[in-house]
Amino acid sequence: MPVSAAETIPYAEPAGSLSAQNLAFAARLASVDWDFKVRVVQHEIEGVHPYPAKFIADLPGAFLDVLPIPPGALVMDPFCGSGTTLAEAQRRGQETLGVDLNPIACLMARVKTSALPVNVLQSADFVVQQMNDDKAVHIPLIPNLAHWFKAPVQVALARLTQAIELAPEEHHDFLRLAASSIIVRVSNQESDTRYAAIQKSVDANDVRDAFRKSCDKLHAALVARSYPLVSASVVEGDLLKLDLDQYAGRVGMIVTSPPYPNAYEYWLYHKYRMWWLGHDPLDVKEKEIGARAHFFKKNRHTSETFIHQMREAFSRFERVLMPGGWVCFVVGRSVIHGEVIDNATIVEDAGRTVGFEPVYRGIRNVLGSRKSFNLSHANIKQESIVVLRKAVS
Repeated sequence: MPVSAAETIPYAEPAGSLSAQNLAFAARLASVDWDFKVRVVQHEIEGVHPYPAKFIADLPGAFLDVLPIPPGALVMDPFCGSGTTLAEAQRRGQETLGVDLNPIACLMARVKTSALPVNVLQSADFVVQQMNDDKAVHIPLIPNLAHWFKAPVQVALARLTQAIELAPEEHHDFLRLAASSIIVRVSNQESDTRYAAIQKSVDANDVRDAFRKSCDKLHAALVARSYPLVSASVVEGDLLKLDLDQYAGRVGMIVTSPPYPNAYEYWLYHKYRMWWLGHDPLDVKEKEIGARAHFFKKNRHTSETFIHQMREAFSRFERVLMPGGWVCFVVGRSVIHGEVIDNATIVEDAGRTVGFEPVYRGIRNVLGSRKSFNLSHANIKQESIVVLRKAVS
């Protein structure tokens, strides 16, 4: 039976095992309704682009509101996805650092945390005008393209992506995100959470019109941000291989929901977006932590793989975190070939290996409406809240 958020307690070890200060913070964390039965109104910026298993804004918001961060410290999300943690920290005046392997995720995070480009809607109009040109166009070599995109839609998307490259460079991210947001909609794919080809009544005009409307929607969301846009850095790459020495000792809090074994396949949700925007989704798949394909190949991954990945991640956290810094994870369980994997314990144990103190562990119930491509493997009913802290000195 699901555990109510009200039943969660500070980290379940004898009280004497926690310092007095951390015990007080554990009590604060235990007072949070992690189910968020009363949701904070979502900011418009969160709805500008589809993203699977999105980190709801209430989660990073709760950590940021409950736990102290030294002035000038960075808030980091090492698996930043669509940039929800970065946006919530930015709304609170905190400078941020995001890392992600997925180029579509990084694109979203950059646009959501950057200033609105001047005259960008003029570039949107320019792109639309270019799409009306009937000159020959190069259609990229994309696997199974005819299965997923009608011929007129292929031509329209090729015109769209190539026209964006002719716009001013400072407008590229905005225009590419607007284009990315419509690609599944104008494809034959049933939806962002249903990977099946169906018949749709879409044509070239729908691509052009949907893109222009997406630009207006994105523009309105960026204009609606009513907070100062303090510095936000987004690094595209594999956390386990990146050199982050320039951030050593500068991070006050890490807030993240990592990819975990055999659950969600982020690359799969965005693979045609990546192809159309000139990226290689197969390269992302190969490096993505937890991608389902890794668990069904000859030298397949196991729960031990995730243990090693989390230990490597925490070795990097230890370097970038300042003394007293926090690590806040939201993580679900995994099922690998019938075996249930306790990812929260794996995360907690990885933190212990670098000397971090577990401060709090709780449970939140996940809304039943969450969808994924792998429902039998990723239909997660509960998630664990795991909070650790680096020693103050």
